[in-house]
Amino acid sequence: MASEVDSAPLVGRADQLATLRAALHDDIGPGQTAAVFVTGESGVGKTRLLTEAAARLRDAGAVVLTGSCLDIGDASPLHPVLQALRRFDADLTAAQARTSSAVRGLLRTFAEDSSGADSAGALLERVSRGLSLIAEGRPLVLVLDDLQWVDRTTRQLLLYLLAGLGDLQLSVLAAVRAESLQGAHPLRRVLTELRRLRSVRVLDLAPLDRADTDRLAGEIVGTPLAPEAADQVWQRSGGNPFVVEELARDLRDGRDGLSDTLREIFLSRVDVLPRQAHAAVHAVAAGVEPVEHWLLAEVLGLPEPELIEALREAVAHRLLVGADDGYRLRHRLVAEVLAHELLPAERAGLHRRYAEALTQAPAELHQARLAHHWRLAGEPARALPAAMAAAREAQRLHGFAEAHRHWSAALQLAATPTSGPGGVPPEVDQAVLLEHAAETAHQSGEHARALSLLAELAGGEPLDPSCGLRIRRARYLAAAGRSAPAEAEYRGVLESVDCTAGERAAAAAQLAHLLVLQGRYADAGQRAREALELAATVDGSTNSVVLASAALGFSEAFLEDPDSGLAVVRRALETAERSGGPEDVACAYLHLAELLTGPLNILEEGVVVARRGAERVAELGLGRTYETRLLAIATNGLFRVGQWAEAEKVVAAALRHRPSGADAVELLLARCRLSVGYGDVEASDRDLEAVATMLAGGGAPRHVLPMLILRAGLAMWQGRHDVARQAVQRGMTESRSDDVVLLGTLAWHGLRAEAEAHASRTVAVDPTAVRRLRDAVDRVTAKSATAAGPVRVVADGFLALCTAELTRLDGRGDPDAWARSAAEWDKRNHPYPAAYSRLRQAEALLARRGRSSTAGTLLRQAHEMALSLGAVPLTSEIRTLAGRARVELTDRAQPAGVDRRQGRPRSTGVGHRRPAGSGSGSVTVVAGPVVDELTTLTAREREVLAAVAEGLTNKEIGQRLFISERTIGVHVSHIFDKLQVRTRVQASAIHLRNRGE
Repeated sequence: MASEVDSAPLVGRADQLATLRAALHDDIGPGQTAAVFVTGESGVGKTRLLTEAAARLRDAGAVVLTGSCLDIGDASPLHPVLQALRRFDADLTAAQARTSSAVRGLLRTFAEDSSGADSAGALLERVSRGLSLIAEGRPLVLVLDDLQWVDRTTRQLLLYLLAGLGDLQLSVLAAVRAESLQGAHPLRRVLTELRRLRSVRVLDLAPLDRADTDRLAGEIVGTPLAPEAADQVWQRSGGNPFVVEELARDLRDGRDGLSDTLREIFLSRVDVLPRQAHAAVHAVAAGVEPVEHWLLAEVLGLPEPELIEALREAVAHRLLVGADDGYRLRHRLVAEVLAHELLPAERAGLHRRYAEALTQAPAELHQARLAHHWRLAGEPARALPAAMAAAREAQRLHGFAEAHRHWSAALQLAATPTSGPGGVPPEVDQAVLLEHAAETAHQSGEHARALSLLAELAGGEPLDPSCGLRIRRARYLAAAGRSAPAEAEYRGVLESVDCTAGERAAAAAQLAHLLVLQGRYADAGQRAREALELAATVDGSTNSVVLASAALGFSEAFLEDPDSGLAVVRRALETAERSGGPEDVACAYLHLAELLTGPLNILEEGVVVARRGAERVAELGLGRTYETRLLAIATNGLFRVGQWAEAEKVVAAALRHRPSGADAVELLLARCRLSVGYGDVEASDRDLEAVATMLAGGGAPRHVLPMLILRAGLAMWQGRHDVARQAVQRGMTESRSDDVVLLGTLAWHGLRAEAEAHASRTVAVDPTAVRRLRDAVDRVTAKSATAAGPVRVVADGFLALCTAELTRLDGRGDPDAWARSAAEWDKRNHPYPAAYSRLRQAEALLARRGRSSTAGTLLRQAHEMALSLGAVPLTSEIRTLAGRARVELTDRAQPAGVDRRQGRPRSTGVGHRRPAGSGSGSVTVVAGPVVDELTTLTAREREVLAAVAEGLTNKEIGQRLFISERTIGVHVSHIFDKLQVRTRVQASAIHLRNRGE
């Protein structure tokens, strides 16, 4: 099936091209024959594959003849062979006169009038000799398209040549439209005969997978598609390349609806079906897939033999796909095409038959489909109870997105006037529908929709809404990233004399949770204690107890006793798992992962907990909200320990949920942190602009400060020191956070911006800004002195950076200050600031014209660390300084064809970001076998590694395997040595990569 003139790239067919090259050229010798018959539905890319394969075989030295069969039966014998010879002769040059003479001689053979009993056999023999003359000892490949229309003489010629009755090295590559080989098609017998030959194979060309579909559509449009558009193209096309191209061109050119080309193609395929098969396709198109066999039988009312035959025809024509669970359309686009082919009364009747059949099977869970079909049958009164039942069932199974869709449908149905046989709808409380719809919208991440529905619900309330509504509104506002109005709502409930103790306990617990997320740990602890006191007087307040306990533990761990606070958070998680709801479990995991990866700096366990929590909350139906946040925490932890490639995979997986509100802010900041490190200015700017837009209505310090820090960091790499200074000054003005680590990071970026300005001499140093930053460092130093030990340790790292940056402002920089900073970050296993500190230490040494050998060593160490991370701007600055100092930097040895940043085979696919300047020189890609990285481990060590990957501690592993904790420690040490890793996260990543899932 040909496409438009502006041809699209060939996508997703590399494996098939390699298979064809091997089967038709590399694996056959002189005098041998081979054939590959490519089958597949219309539009799947058979012709394009043949064209590309023919070009590659020609480049490999083969003589390639290409022809196409015509849908004219046996009226033109050997047409594709004659066409191939004429095309080949037309492309020959004057220097190829001998070959041209052989071609024309063979063409004259066809033109001669042959008669007699032996004429057919003689003709085949002459054709074989003529092809040998044309090949001149080279491999010859005959490429035939649309072989389903092949004439009888050409079929005989193929059998003769592939049976090895000739004496030339011949290969045949042919394309066959699968849906055309029905009934007694003569080519079916030929293929059956040929398949008996070892050298003949059939290659069924499948549609593209999701990734290649997205890539092809992006290539045509010129940019990666938005997630919604990509989903639509995938669902409508089913991966068929021709359909993908047509849909992508419609998107690119701004055309709405379905193109006439696609409509006519699919209609023509349906119209050739027998009447009953035609009806079966219409019925499946109107159903909710998969459509079970028994249900289709009820709807169509056909006897079983006739139904089976009709479905067999539809499957054979590649319109339906049959499986154990029922029937589906191969392309959902067919449903769109057929929807306009039925009269409204016909469509309504079809849906009514579906609904009546489903009503007769009450034991099955058919409520969602029942609501769908009654609604489209024009009977909202019957659809409403089914929609409500489907919503409750989805909620019970934690399918909150599905539940929200059903509650929204129920709202529409309740407002629909009824007429006809359906009768009057049951009495339904509109407020109940709005309440359920709002809550499920919030749980599925549709925060703006939740607030809108809640406002509609409160529309009938008095001027002062109920305490329950205010608490819900605050929850929805916080989730949407509007923390200031959320806090005001919670405080209003706590101050109201009309609210019950249970409502005040809930408000205090939720406010404590919000304050932790804002970094206001002292206030959070106070509110958490208040919530626990109130909850103690109320039965059934598990939610408040879990939230308050988690917030209190976080506060205590940060401000007072890390071990005690961590234990409180762990107990909160246990309580939530025993008796709490999905959000209780999610909040407890959130606080535990945040505490470990943040203030306590237990990064390895924190990453494992975050990923384990993400899996757990996904099971509870909170994938778009809490799973996204937990994966953002995991991304940040992986970034800090230098596992940037793994962090990039995690953030990409989380983005598939398309989060909104505060969840989206968390994830965009995590991705931006990677982009700034990589030096991807465009991606960083895009994410920062998106975050700034979402925080325009007021954001929490945990979002605003990282956004400003990242803006400053990006600006410094761009040499825009004034922009960096403005970002830091805004952060210093707006901050209300108790988080000394966050404040220390902000102060470091401010001092670094001033030091960079001083070094570049392009922007004057601002003495007032420096004075304010010195005061900020003093405040962080004082606050960290009273903070918990682990918090103080992390803060000390940033204070060391601040102290060293001040020496750059005071003169040429103090090498000893930078050495202390490097040592601090080495102890914490944070490679990025450690590499930066070594760069500055070397710079300070070279500025003092002393210990150049030490400076060279430091630069090489920093270069290796930055290169392994893929930190392009940092690597570039190291190379610049090394070039000025004439220090030779030796790139770390690395497997060819591997992206330094990713640690995986390089891809040039759409959407793959490779930082500019990441490496120099040419790279030779060498294919090698996939190696099991765990082969060096013993069976016991593999057991231990699997448990480590689950996030278990040494004590927990010992209890599981009945081994002492000390012995487990020895096993873990051996595993680290054998795998050449330093952390449990790195070891877990290797285990996950090699477990074959």
